[in-house]
Amino acid sequence: MFNKLVAIEPVSLIPSAEEKLHDYAREVVLYRDVPADDEEILRRIGDADAVLVSYTSRITRAVLERCRNVRYIGMCCSLYSEESANVDIPCARERGITVLGIRDYGDRGVVEYVLHELTGLLHGFGMPMLRDEPVEITGLKVGVVGLGVSGRMIADALAFMGAEISYFARAPKPDADAAGYAFKPLDELLAQSEVVFTCLNKNVLLLQAEQFEALGDDKVLFNTSIGPGFDSAALDAWVRRPGNYFFCDTKAAAGAVGADFFDLPNVHCPAVSAGRTKQAFVLLSQKVLANIESALAAM
Repeated sequence: MFNKLVAIEPVSLIPSAEEKLHDYAREVVLYRDVPADDEEILRRIGDADAVLVSYTSRITRAVLERCRNVRYIGMCCSLYSEESANVDIPCARERGITVLGIRDYGDRGVVEYVLHELTGLLHGFGMPMLRDEPVEITGLKVGVVGLGVSGRMIADALAFMGAEISYFARAPKPDADAAGYAFKPLDELLAQSEVVFTCLNKNVLLLQAEQFEALGDDKVLFNTSIGPGFDSAALDAWVRRPGNYFFCDTKAAAGAVGADFFDLPNVHCPAVSAGRTKQAFVLLSQKVLANIESALAAM
């Protein structure tokens, strides 16, 4: 059992999971707002030996070097790689601090968002129609850039509806090939697809100006990554060309674009995270608690 567990900011646990935290620590402190700076993070951590953090704050080396008691940091948000994490994991490792994160808890909501927006565009439901007449997903040439869990779920959903799926990943995936999905070099996929989805890890900016040239015009681009999967200036220039459409659920997914970007009629952004659903919070809570139990068992 930990002596003191502190959530330094809102971490999206359901009420029963918050109560369960008392089984893992003698004292539990949950902050309901985001700390303003490192000094406030340090004040909140204090003498705690366990810390929970979401995606809205960073626990840096400067913070960790002043936290003498911390043994465990639980990331209540997606951890895809050390490089993209909002916790300095190499520094934590040097100091003997266990860091565990979660992933794959909000993907179903993202797939539903994609289906909602794509069918709206293809049929003209509540927005301008992509072509001169309504078209189905059947036969649509879809390219998926990044075939992780969410990318594969999007591919499977659209394939079920009859789309022709191509994908780009760091290497061909035998299970995707067996499902009938065609692995293609990135520029070839962009040129040959009508609709492209970027489903990349945080801070992976794969599409640069030359890739947008390969993509060309009269195309649709969805970004379902946590952050931009491209050079934002290149996206901004591309979307201002005739016939192009861009979709993302949160403004952060577009990155540093022009001040009028989200006012453009061919840019669609509800500014709500599609993955933050009731079911996602339940799954997030289960995974956060399982990580705490795993960390305690190893100590």
